[in-house]
Amino acid sequence: MDFLCALFMFIPQLSSIDTVQVCELSPVTVVGSLKQESVYAEQPLSFTSIDGKDIDANRITEPKNLSLTVPNLLYADYGSKMTSSIYIRGIGSRTEQSAMGLYVDNIPILNKNNYDFDYFDINRIDVLRGPQGTLYGRNTIGGVIGVHTISPFSYQGTRLNTSYGNENTWALHVSTYQKPTENFAFSIGLNHFSSDGFYTNNYDGTSADRILSESGRTKIQVRLSPNWMLENVFFAHFVKQNGFAYSLYDEESRKVQPINHNDPCTYNRQGVTEGLTLQYFGNDIRFSSTTSYQHTNDEMILDQDFRPVSMFTLCQSQQENAFTQEFVIRSTKKKKWQWISGAFGFYKQVDMDAPVMFKKDGIDELILANANAGIHTVFPNATLLIEENQFPIKSQFELPVYGFSLYHQSTFNVGRWEFSGGIRADYEHTVISYANSTGINYRFTLTMPEYKRLPVEMAGEQRKSFFEILPKVATMYKTDMGKLYATVARGYKTGGFNTQIFSDILQNKMMNDLMSDLGVYFGGNTAAYNAETAISYKPEYSWNYEVGGHFNLLDEKLLIDAALFYIDCRNLQLTVFPPGKTTGRLMSNAGQMQSFGGELSTRYNYKKICFEGSYGYTNATFLSYDNGNEDYSGNYVPYAPMNTLSLHGGYRLDISRKWLDNILFDMCWQGVGKIYWNESNNISQPFYSLLNANITFQKDDFNLGLWAKNLTGTDYHTFYFKSIGHSFVQQGKPVQFGIFINLIL
Repeated sequence: MDFLCALFMFIPQLSSIDTVQVCELSPVTVVGSLKQESVYAEQPLSFTSIDGKDIDANRITEPKNLSLTVPNLLYADYGSKMTSSIYIRGIGSRTEQSAMGLYVDNIPILNKNNYDFDYFDINRIDVLRGPQGTLYGRNTIGGVIGVHTISPFSYQGTRLNTSYGNENTWALHVSTYQKPTENFAFSIGLNHFSSDGFYTNNYDGTSADRILSESGRTKIQVRLSPNWMLENVFFAHFVKQNGFAYSLYDEESRKVQPINHNDPCTYNRQGVTEGLTLQYFGNDIRFSSTTSYQHTNDEMILDQDFRPVSMFTLCQSQQENAFTQEFVIRSTKKKKWQWISGAFGFYKQVDMDAPVMFKKDGIDELILANANAGIHTVFPNATLLIEENQFPIKSQFELPVYGFSLYHQSTFNVGRWEFSGGIRADYEHTVISYANSTGINYRFTLTMPEYKRLPVEMAGEQRKSFFEILPKVATMYKTDMGKLYATVARGYKTGGFNTQIFSDILQNKMMNDLMSDLGVYFGGNTAAYNAETAISYKPEYSWNYEVGGHFNLLDEKLLIDAALFYIDCRNLQLTVFPPGKTTGRLMSNAGQMQSFGGELSTRYNYKKICFEGSYGYTNATFLSYDNGNEDYSGNYVPYAPMNTLSLHGGYRLDISRKWLDNILFDMCWQGVGKIYWNESNNISQPFYSLLNANITFQKDDFNLGLWAKNLTGTDYHTFYFKSIGHSFVQQGKPVQFGIFINLIL
């Protein structure tokens, strides 16, 4: 990948241009989604569509920039590019399965580690809110994000773009779009992003968030005949990153200490996605077949105590190979009965190696201190010793999973009314095979003159199958000012297995074996640790009830979308850290949660002025959740924001000179909060706001501009967690600013 760095030092990156959402390629039509009409305002659902101009104006260069622009959506910016924690309408997850599905050029991305990639040459981003399980299946309980890149049939030319910001932040891109014949078109794009980072590790003065990201995409489109279209998309990416810039946090004084850890915290990823779509356009039906292969190879290294002590480190490396196949057939003509049917299947295999290295301080504090405290109650002058200064807890996993589904949805038009109903049958089978081992040399000073080896092993396999029925019913009424709708839909987030708890499980087993062995000396005995319930977690379910409307006013100058929703969620999946000084974390199921709220989006265009605004309110609380130690019923669900707000204004000043055509002014104010950080609701992030701005000077196809984010220097936290008895936070990024140049040839 280093050749890209050399290339990009001489070639600027390209800017997004405003491309049409539907490209007529007579007699074939290319649209964004294979499952739904491109005009979402004609459908009974909540949505936000962001075109190329808005992507530029809001500087949406990565998925986490979608936060707050979409009402009730928080795509938290913390950790690393492995971290894709999405919360929407009170639904979300920090780890394991995502609450929202992601499709890039109609290819489903199965691994949420791949959700965070650099956006370039994006034609449109669609965010569908609320359960989309009927058409999209697993892990779309909160909605779907659809990313559509530019088609070489709709645009030809070469695009160059470069930008530079504080902390030596570079973004560079070049792409070309060509149509050699009327029936063949292709594009090639390369992207580079790097930054020295905004956080410093005080332990050694290095950057805590330095990043290098490179990627490339090719798209080939071929019109095979008047009715057949073939599209192939190949995407490759590379990430090398220092991450997990977590700081100790004093809950009493609310003071944040500097980042200070002695072992590295990094994330590296390489991956490729290959997708082939074949479409048939007939007079009455449209058929599509989408086949994809996805390969991911990533590695996370963590100083798990995030302090300048030698406790323990984690090195988690995994390789994933995934295949998907989907067939969709749907009606095309606007008749009283519209329908869509489909079949989807997938298989993925994950091979993971995740050893935890126990170091000197961890051995002393987590093993010897606890063991000797018990021993000294019987033998005050005896001590347990461990010969090693460090030892590994080895964990290897194989995680194959496959599934298939069938679905159908029909829509009937009766005058001003539209009625629709759909159902999906979804089956999934998942397996975990694990092989874990460790060993220490120990000595009991009272009776053992020499060290004795204690090996500990644990191996096994678990299987789980899930079969789900995902229905949806909706109705819509057309008025002169817009459309009113109501929907009821069931959502589903699949279950699975916890891998990051195995170090704790094996540590407990080692302690039990050790105490049992020592029991012959002082009569002690400890029951074996049973981890069956800790390894797996159950699926999460929801029913979403929603009413809303899409309104078109003032001769289409004013667009308004509004929605009210109520969600009844069962088996809510929560990431928890076991109590005490533990090394792992696990996904657990809460009892029942309810979420209700509303969303409002508006857009107004008048001559040279454009205004956009969005507001989302969510009230998400536990109806029942007792973890055995505390009852959290009635408390707010953590990590889900109560309010999101975004106000964006743009103005074009016409200059009409030889050296300058016009100046574009863009300003955006965004806010979010309150966010509760734990189930007890005693720690939270209050509402905070960010001010962003751009100014662009345009001359023909050349743009020069200045950009800034968080102009007011707002101090806020993006994440909180508790581990090994200590509290940690990640602080939000400070003021960011820079310059950009766009050129279209």
